[in-house]
Amino acid sequence: MPTPAKDQTHPQNPAHAVRHDWTVEEIEALLQKPLLDLVFEAQTVHRQHQDNTVQLASLLSIKTGGCAEDCGYCPQSAHHAKKTGIAKEPLMEVDSVLAKARMAKEAGASRFCMGAAWREARDGEEFDRVVAMVEGVRTLGLETCVTLGMLKEHQAKRLAEAGLTAYNHNLDTSPEFYNEIITTRDYKDRLETLQHVREAGISVCCGGIIGMGETLRDRAAMLRVLATMNPHPESVPVNALVAVKGTPLEEQPPVDPLELVRMCAVARITMPLARVRLSAGRSNLSREAQALCFMAGANSIFYGEKLLTTANNDAADDRAMIEELGLRVEAQAIT
Repeated sequence: MPTPAKDQTHPQNPAHAVRHDWTVEEIEALLQKPLLDLVFEAQTVHRQHQDNTVQLASLLSIKTGGCAEDCGYCPQSAHHAKKTGIAKEPLMEVDSVLAKARMAKEAGASRFCMGAAWREARDGEEFDRVVAMVEGVRTLGLETCVTLGMLKEHQAKRLAEAGLTAYNHNLDTSPEFYNEIITTRDYKDRLETLQHVREAGISVCCGGIIGMGETLRDRAAMLRVLATMNPHPESVPVNALVAVKGTPLEEQPPVDPLELVRMCAVARITMPLARVRLSAGRSNLSREAQALCFMAGANSIFYGEKLLTTANNDAADDRAMIEELGLRVEAQAIT
């Protein structure tokens, strides 16, 4: 698979050109901009660089629980298992995963994402099985994304050869706040995996989470890391913390929906060509709040009953909302 081309500046409006030199101060100022002005700017950028389609992505946990990382937000961490009640389960079989992928395709998804609760991918039968899953899902004509934790260079190359569309590896938060959330690996480990993914020619899916106790400056710093990558991540998930009982962050207050709108808007302004994915926490948003996120530049949602181990929105309601907003579901690839 060839290495993705560098971002190209859109010729129509230099003020909304693709940039890679954003500063934390610039991004923080955007996050503090009057909301309607911010949304207007984001919608202007969106119309210049995007169309009115929404991609439906389905997410399946192919290996749940027992992760060695201590991420404070995650119910799948082995460190929190006694309190969250999320038991360690074995990696799913290939046929079972492909059956789920067929169901997702029939429901209208064009992207199928698979998540394994691993600290890192390890060579062996289980990794071979994931490679077979990727090959099978691609045969169905779906975009394929996996998230397996940290990845070595040769593993990224194998996944690329199997036809993997994208690899998800979120930054979660700013470099400065990171160790308040995770102590079992470093920020540089995240960046190293992303580099392996990019060098293998796989597109990058990378975003973060708000509502974990971070400051506005932390949000700006996280977005700056993403917005100064060249090329930008092709996919940027914007997550609001789902405070799961039994995790260290269970007492965090719910995220104000308008803060999620702001994050979508600034992600769109700073990364005009990316898919901005309205991800975890969407089930807590009203239809009106989701509409504002779409207006602010979000153009992908996770679709189906579960988002790994937490509830997701009803698929029929999602389709109705998209239609009522005058948006179109992205067409599936022809097999």
